[in-house]
Amino acid sequence: MIKVYFDSRKCLGCHSCEFACAVEHSESKDPSKAHLEEETPIPRRNVKLVEGICLTVTCRHCEPAPCVEACISGAMEKHEGEVRCNTDKCIGCWMCVMVCPFDAVSPGKIYTIKCDMCPDMENSYACVDACPTGALFAATPEEFAKMSKKKKEIKKVGVPI
Repeated sequence: MIKVYFDSRKCLGCHSCEFACAVEHSESKDPSKAHLEEETPIPRRNVKLVEGICLTVTCRHCEPAPCVEACISGAMEKHEGEVRCNTDKCIGCWMCVMVCPFDAVSPGKIYTIKCDMCPDMENSYACVDACPTGALFAATPEEFAKMSKKKKEIKKVGVPI
């Protein structure tokens, strides 16, 4: 399964990922029209400044997923490694919001708002495509482990990354 990863050293805190996510989840999918829609689109990713470092916060699709375990209606489901909210089942109790250790699940007007891995986009993610510095990138866990190992080896030698 491909996941979206984040390199905090590259993040400018520009919020492009938030904006792109909101637009992707709007009815029009048009940046010039999305903010005019009756229901303003909500991003599933949020940029936060924590101790001087920009972080982008979103669902980590945990294993096991506390939100899935806490959901009393069965709306939060694990499917092929992704945690999804079945909006037809969600009753708005917000148990998932309360138990998420990453503050990545938000209450919407009727149902939970969280990263859904851009199901309308083929082989791409709005946040990754919008990131101007490559701080967000898509990879398999194996690819990420290789990149991480390579960076650690470079650090040992003292070469700047």
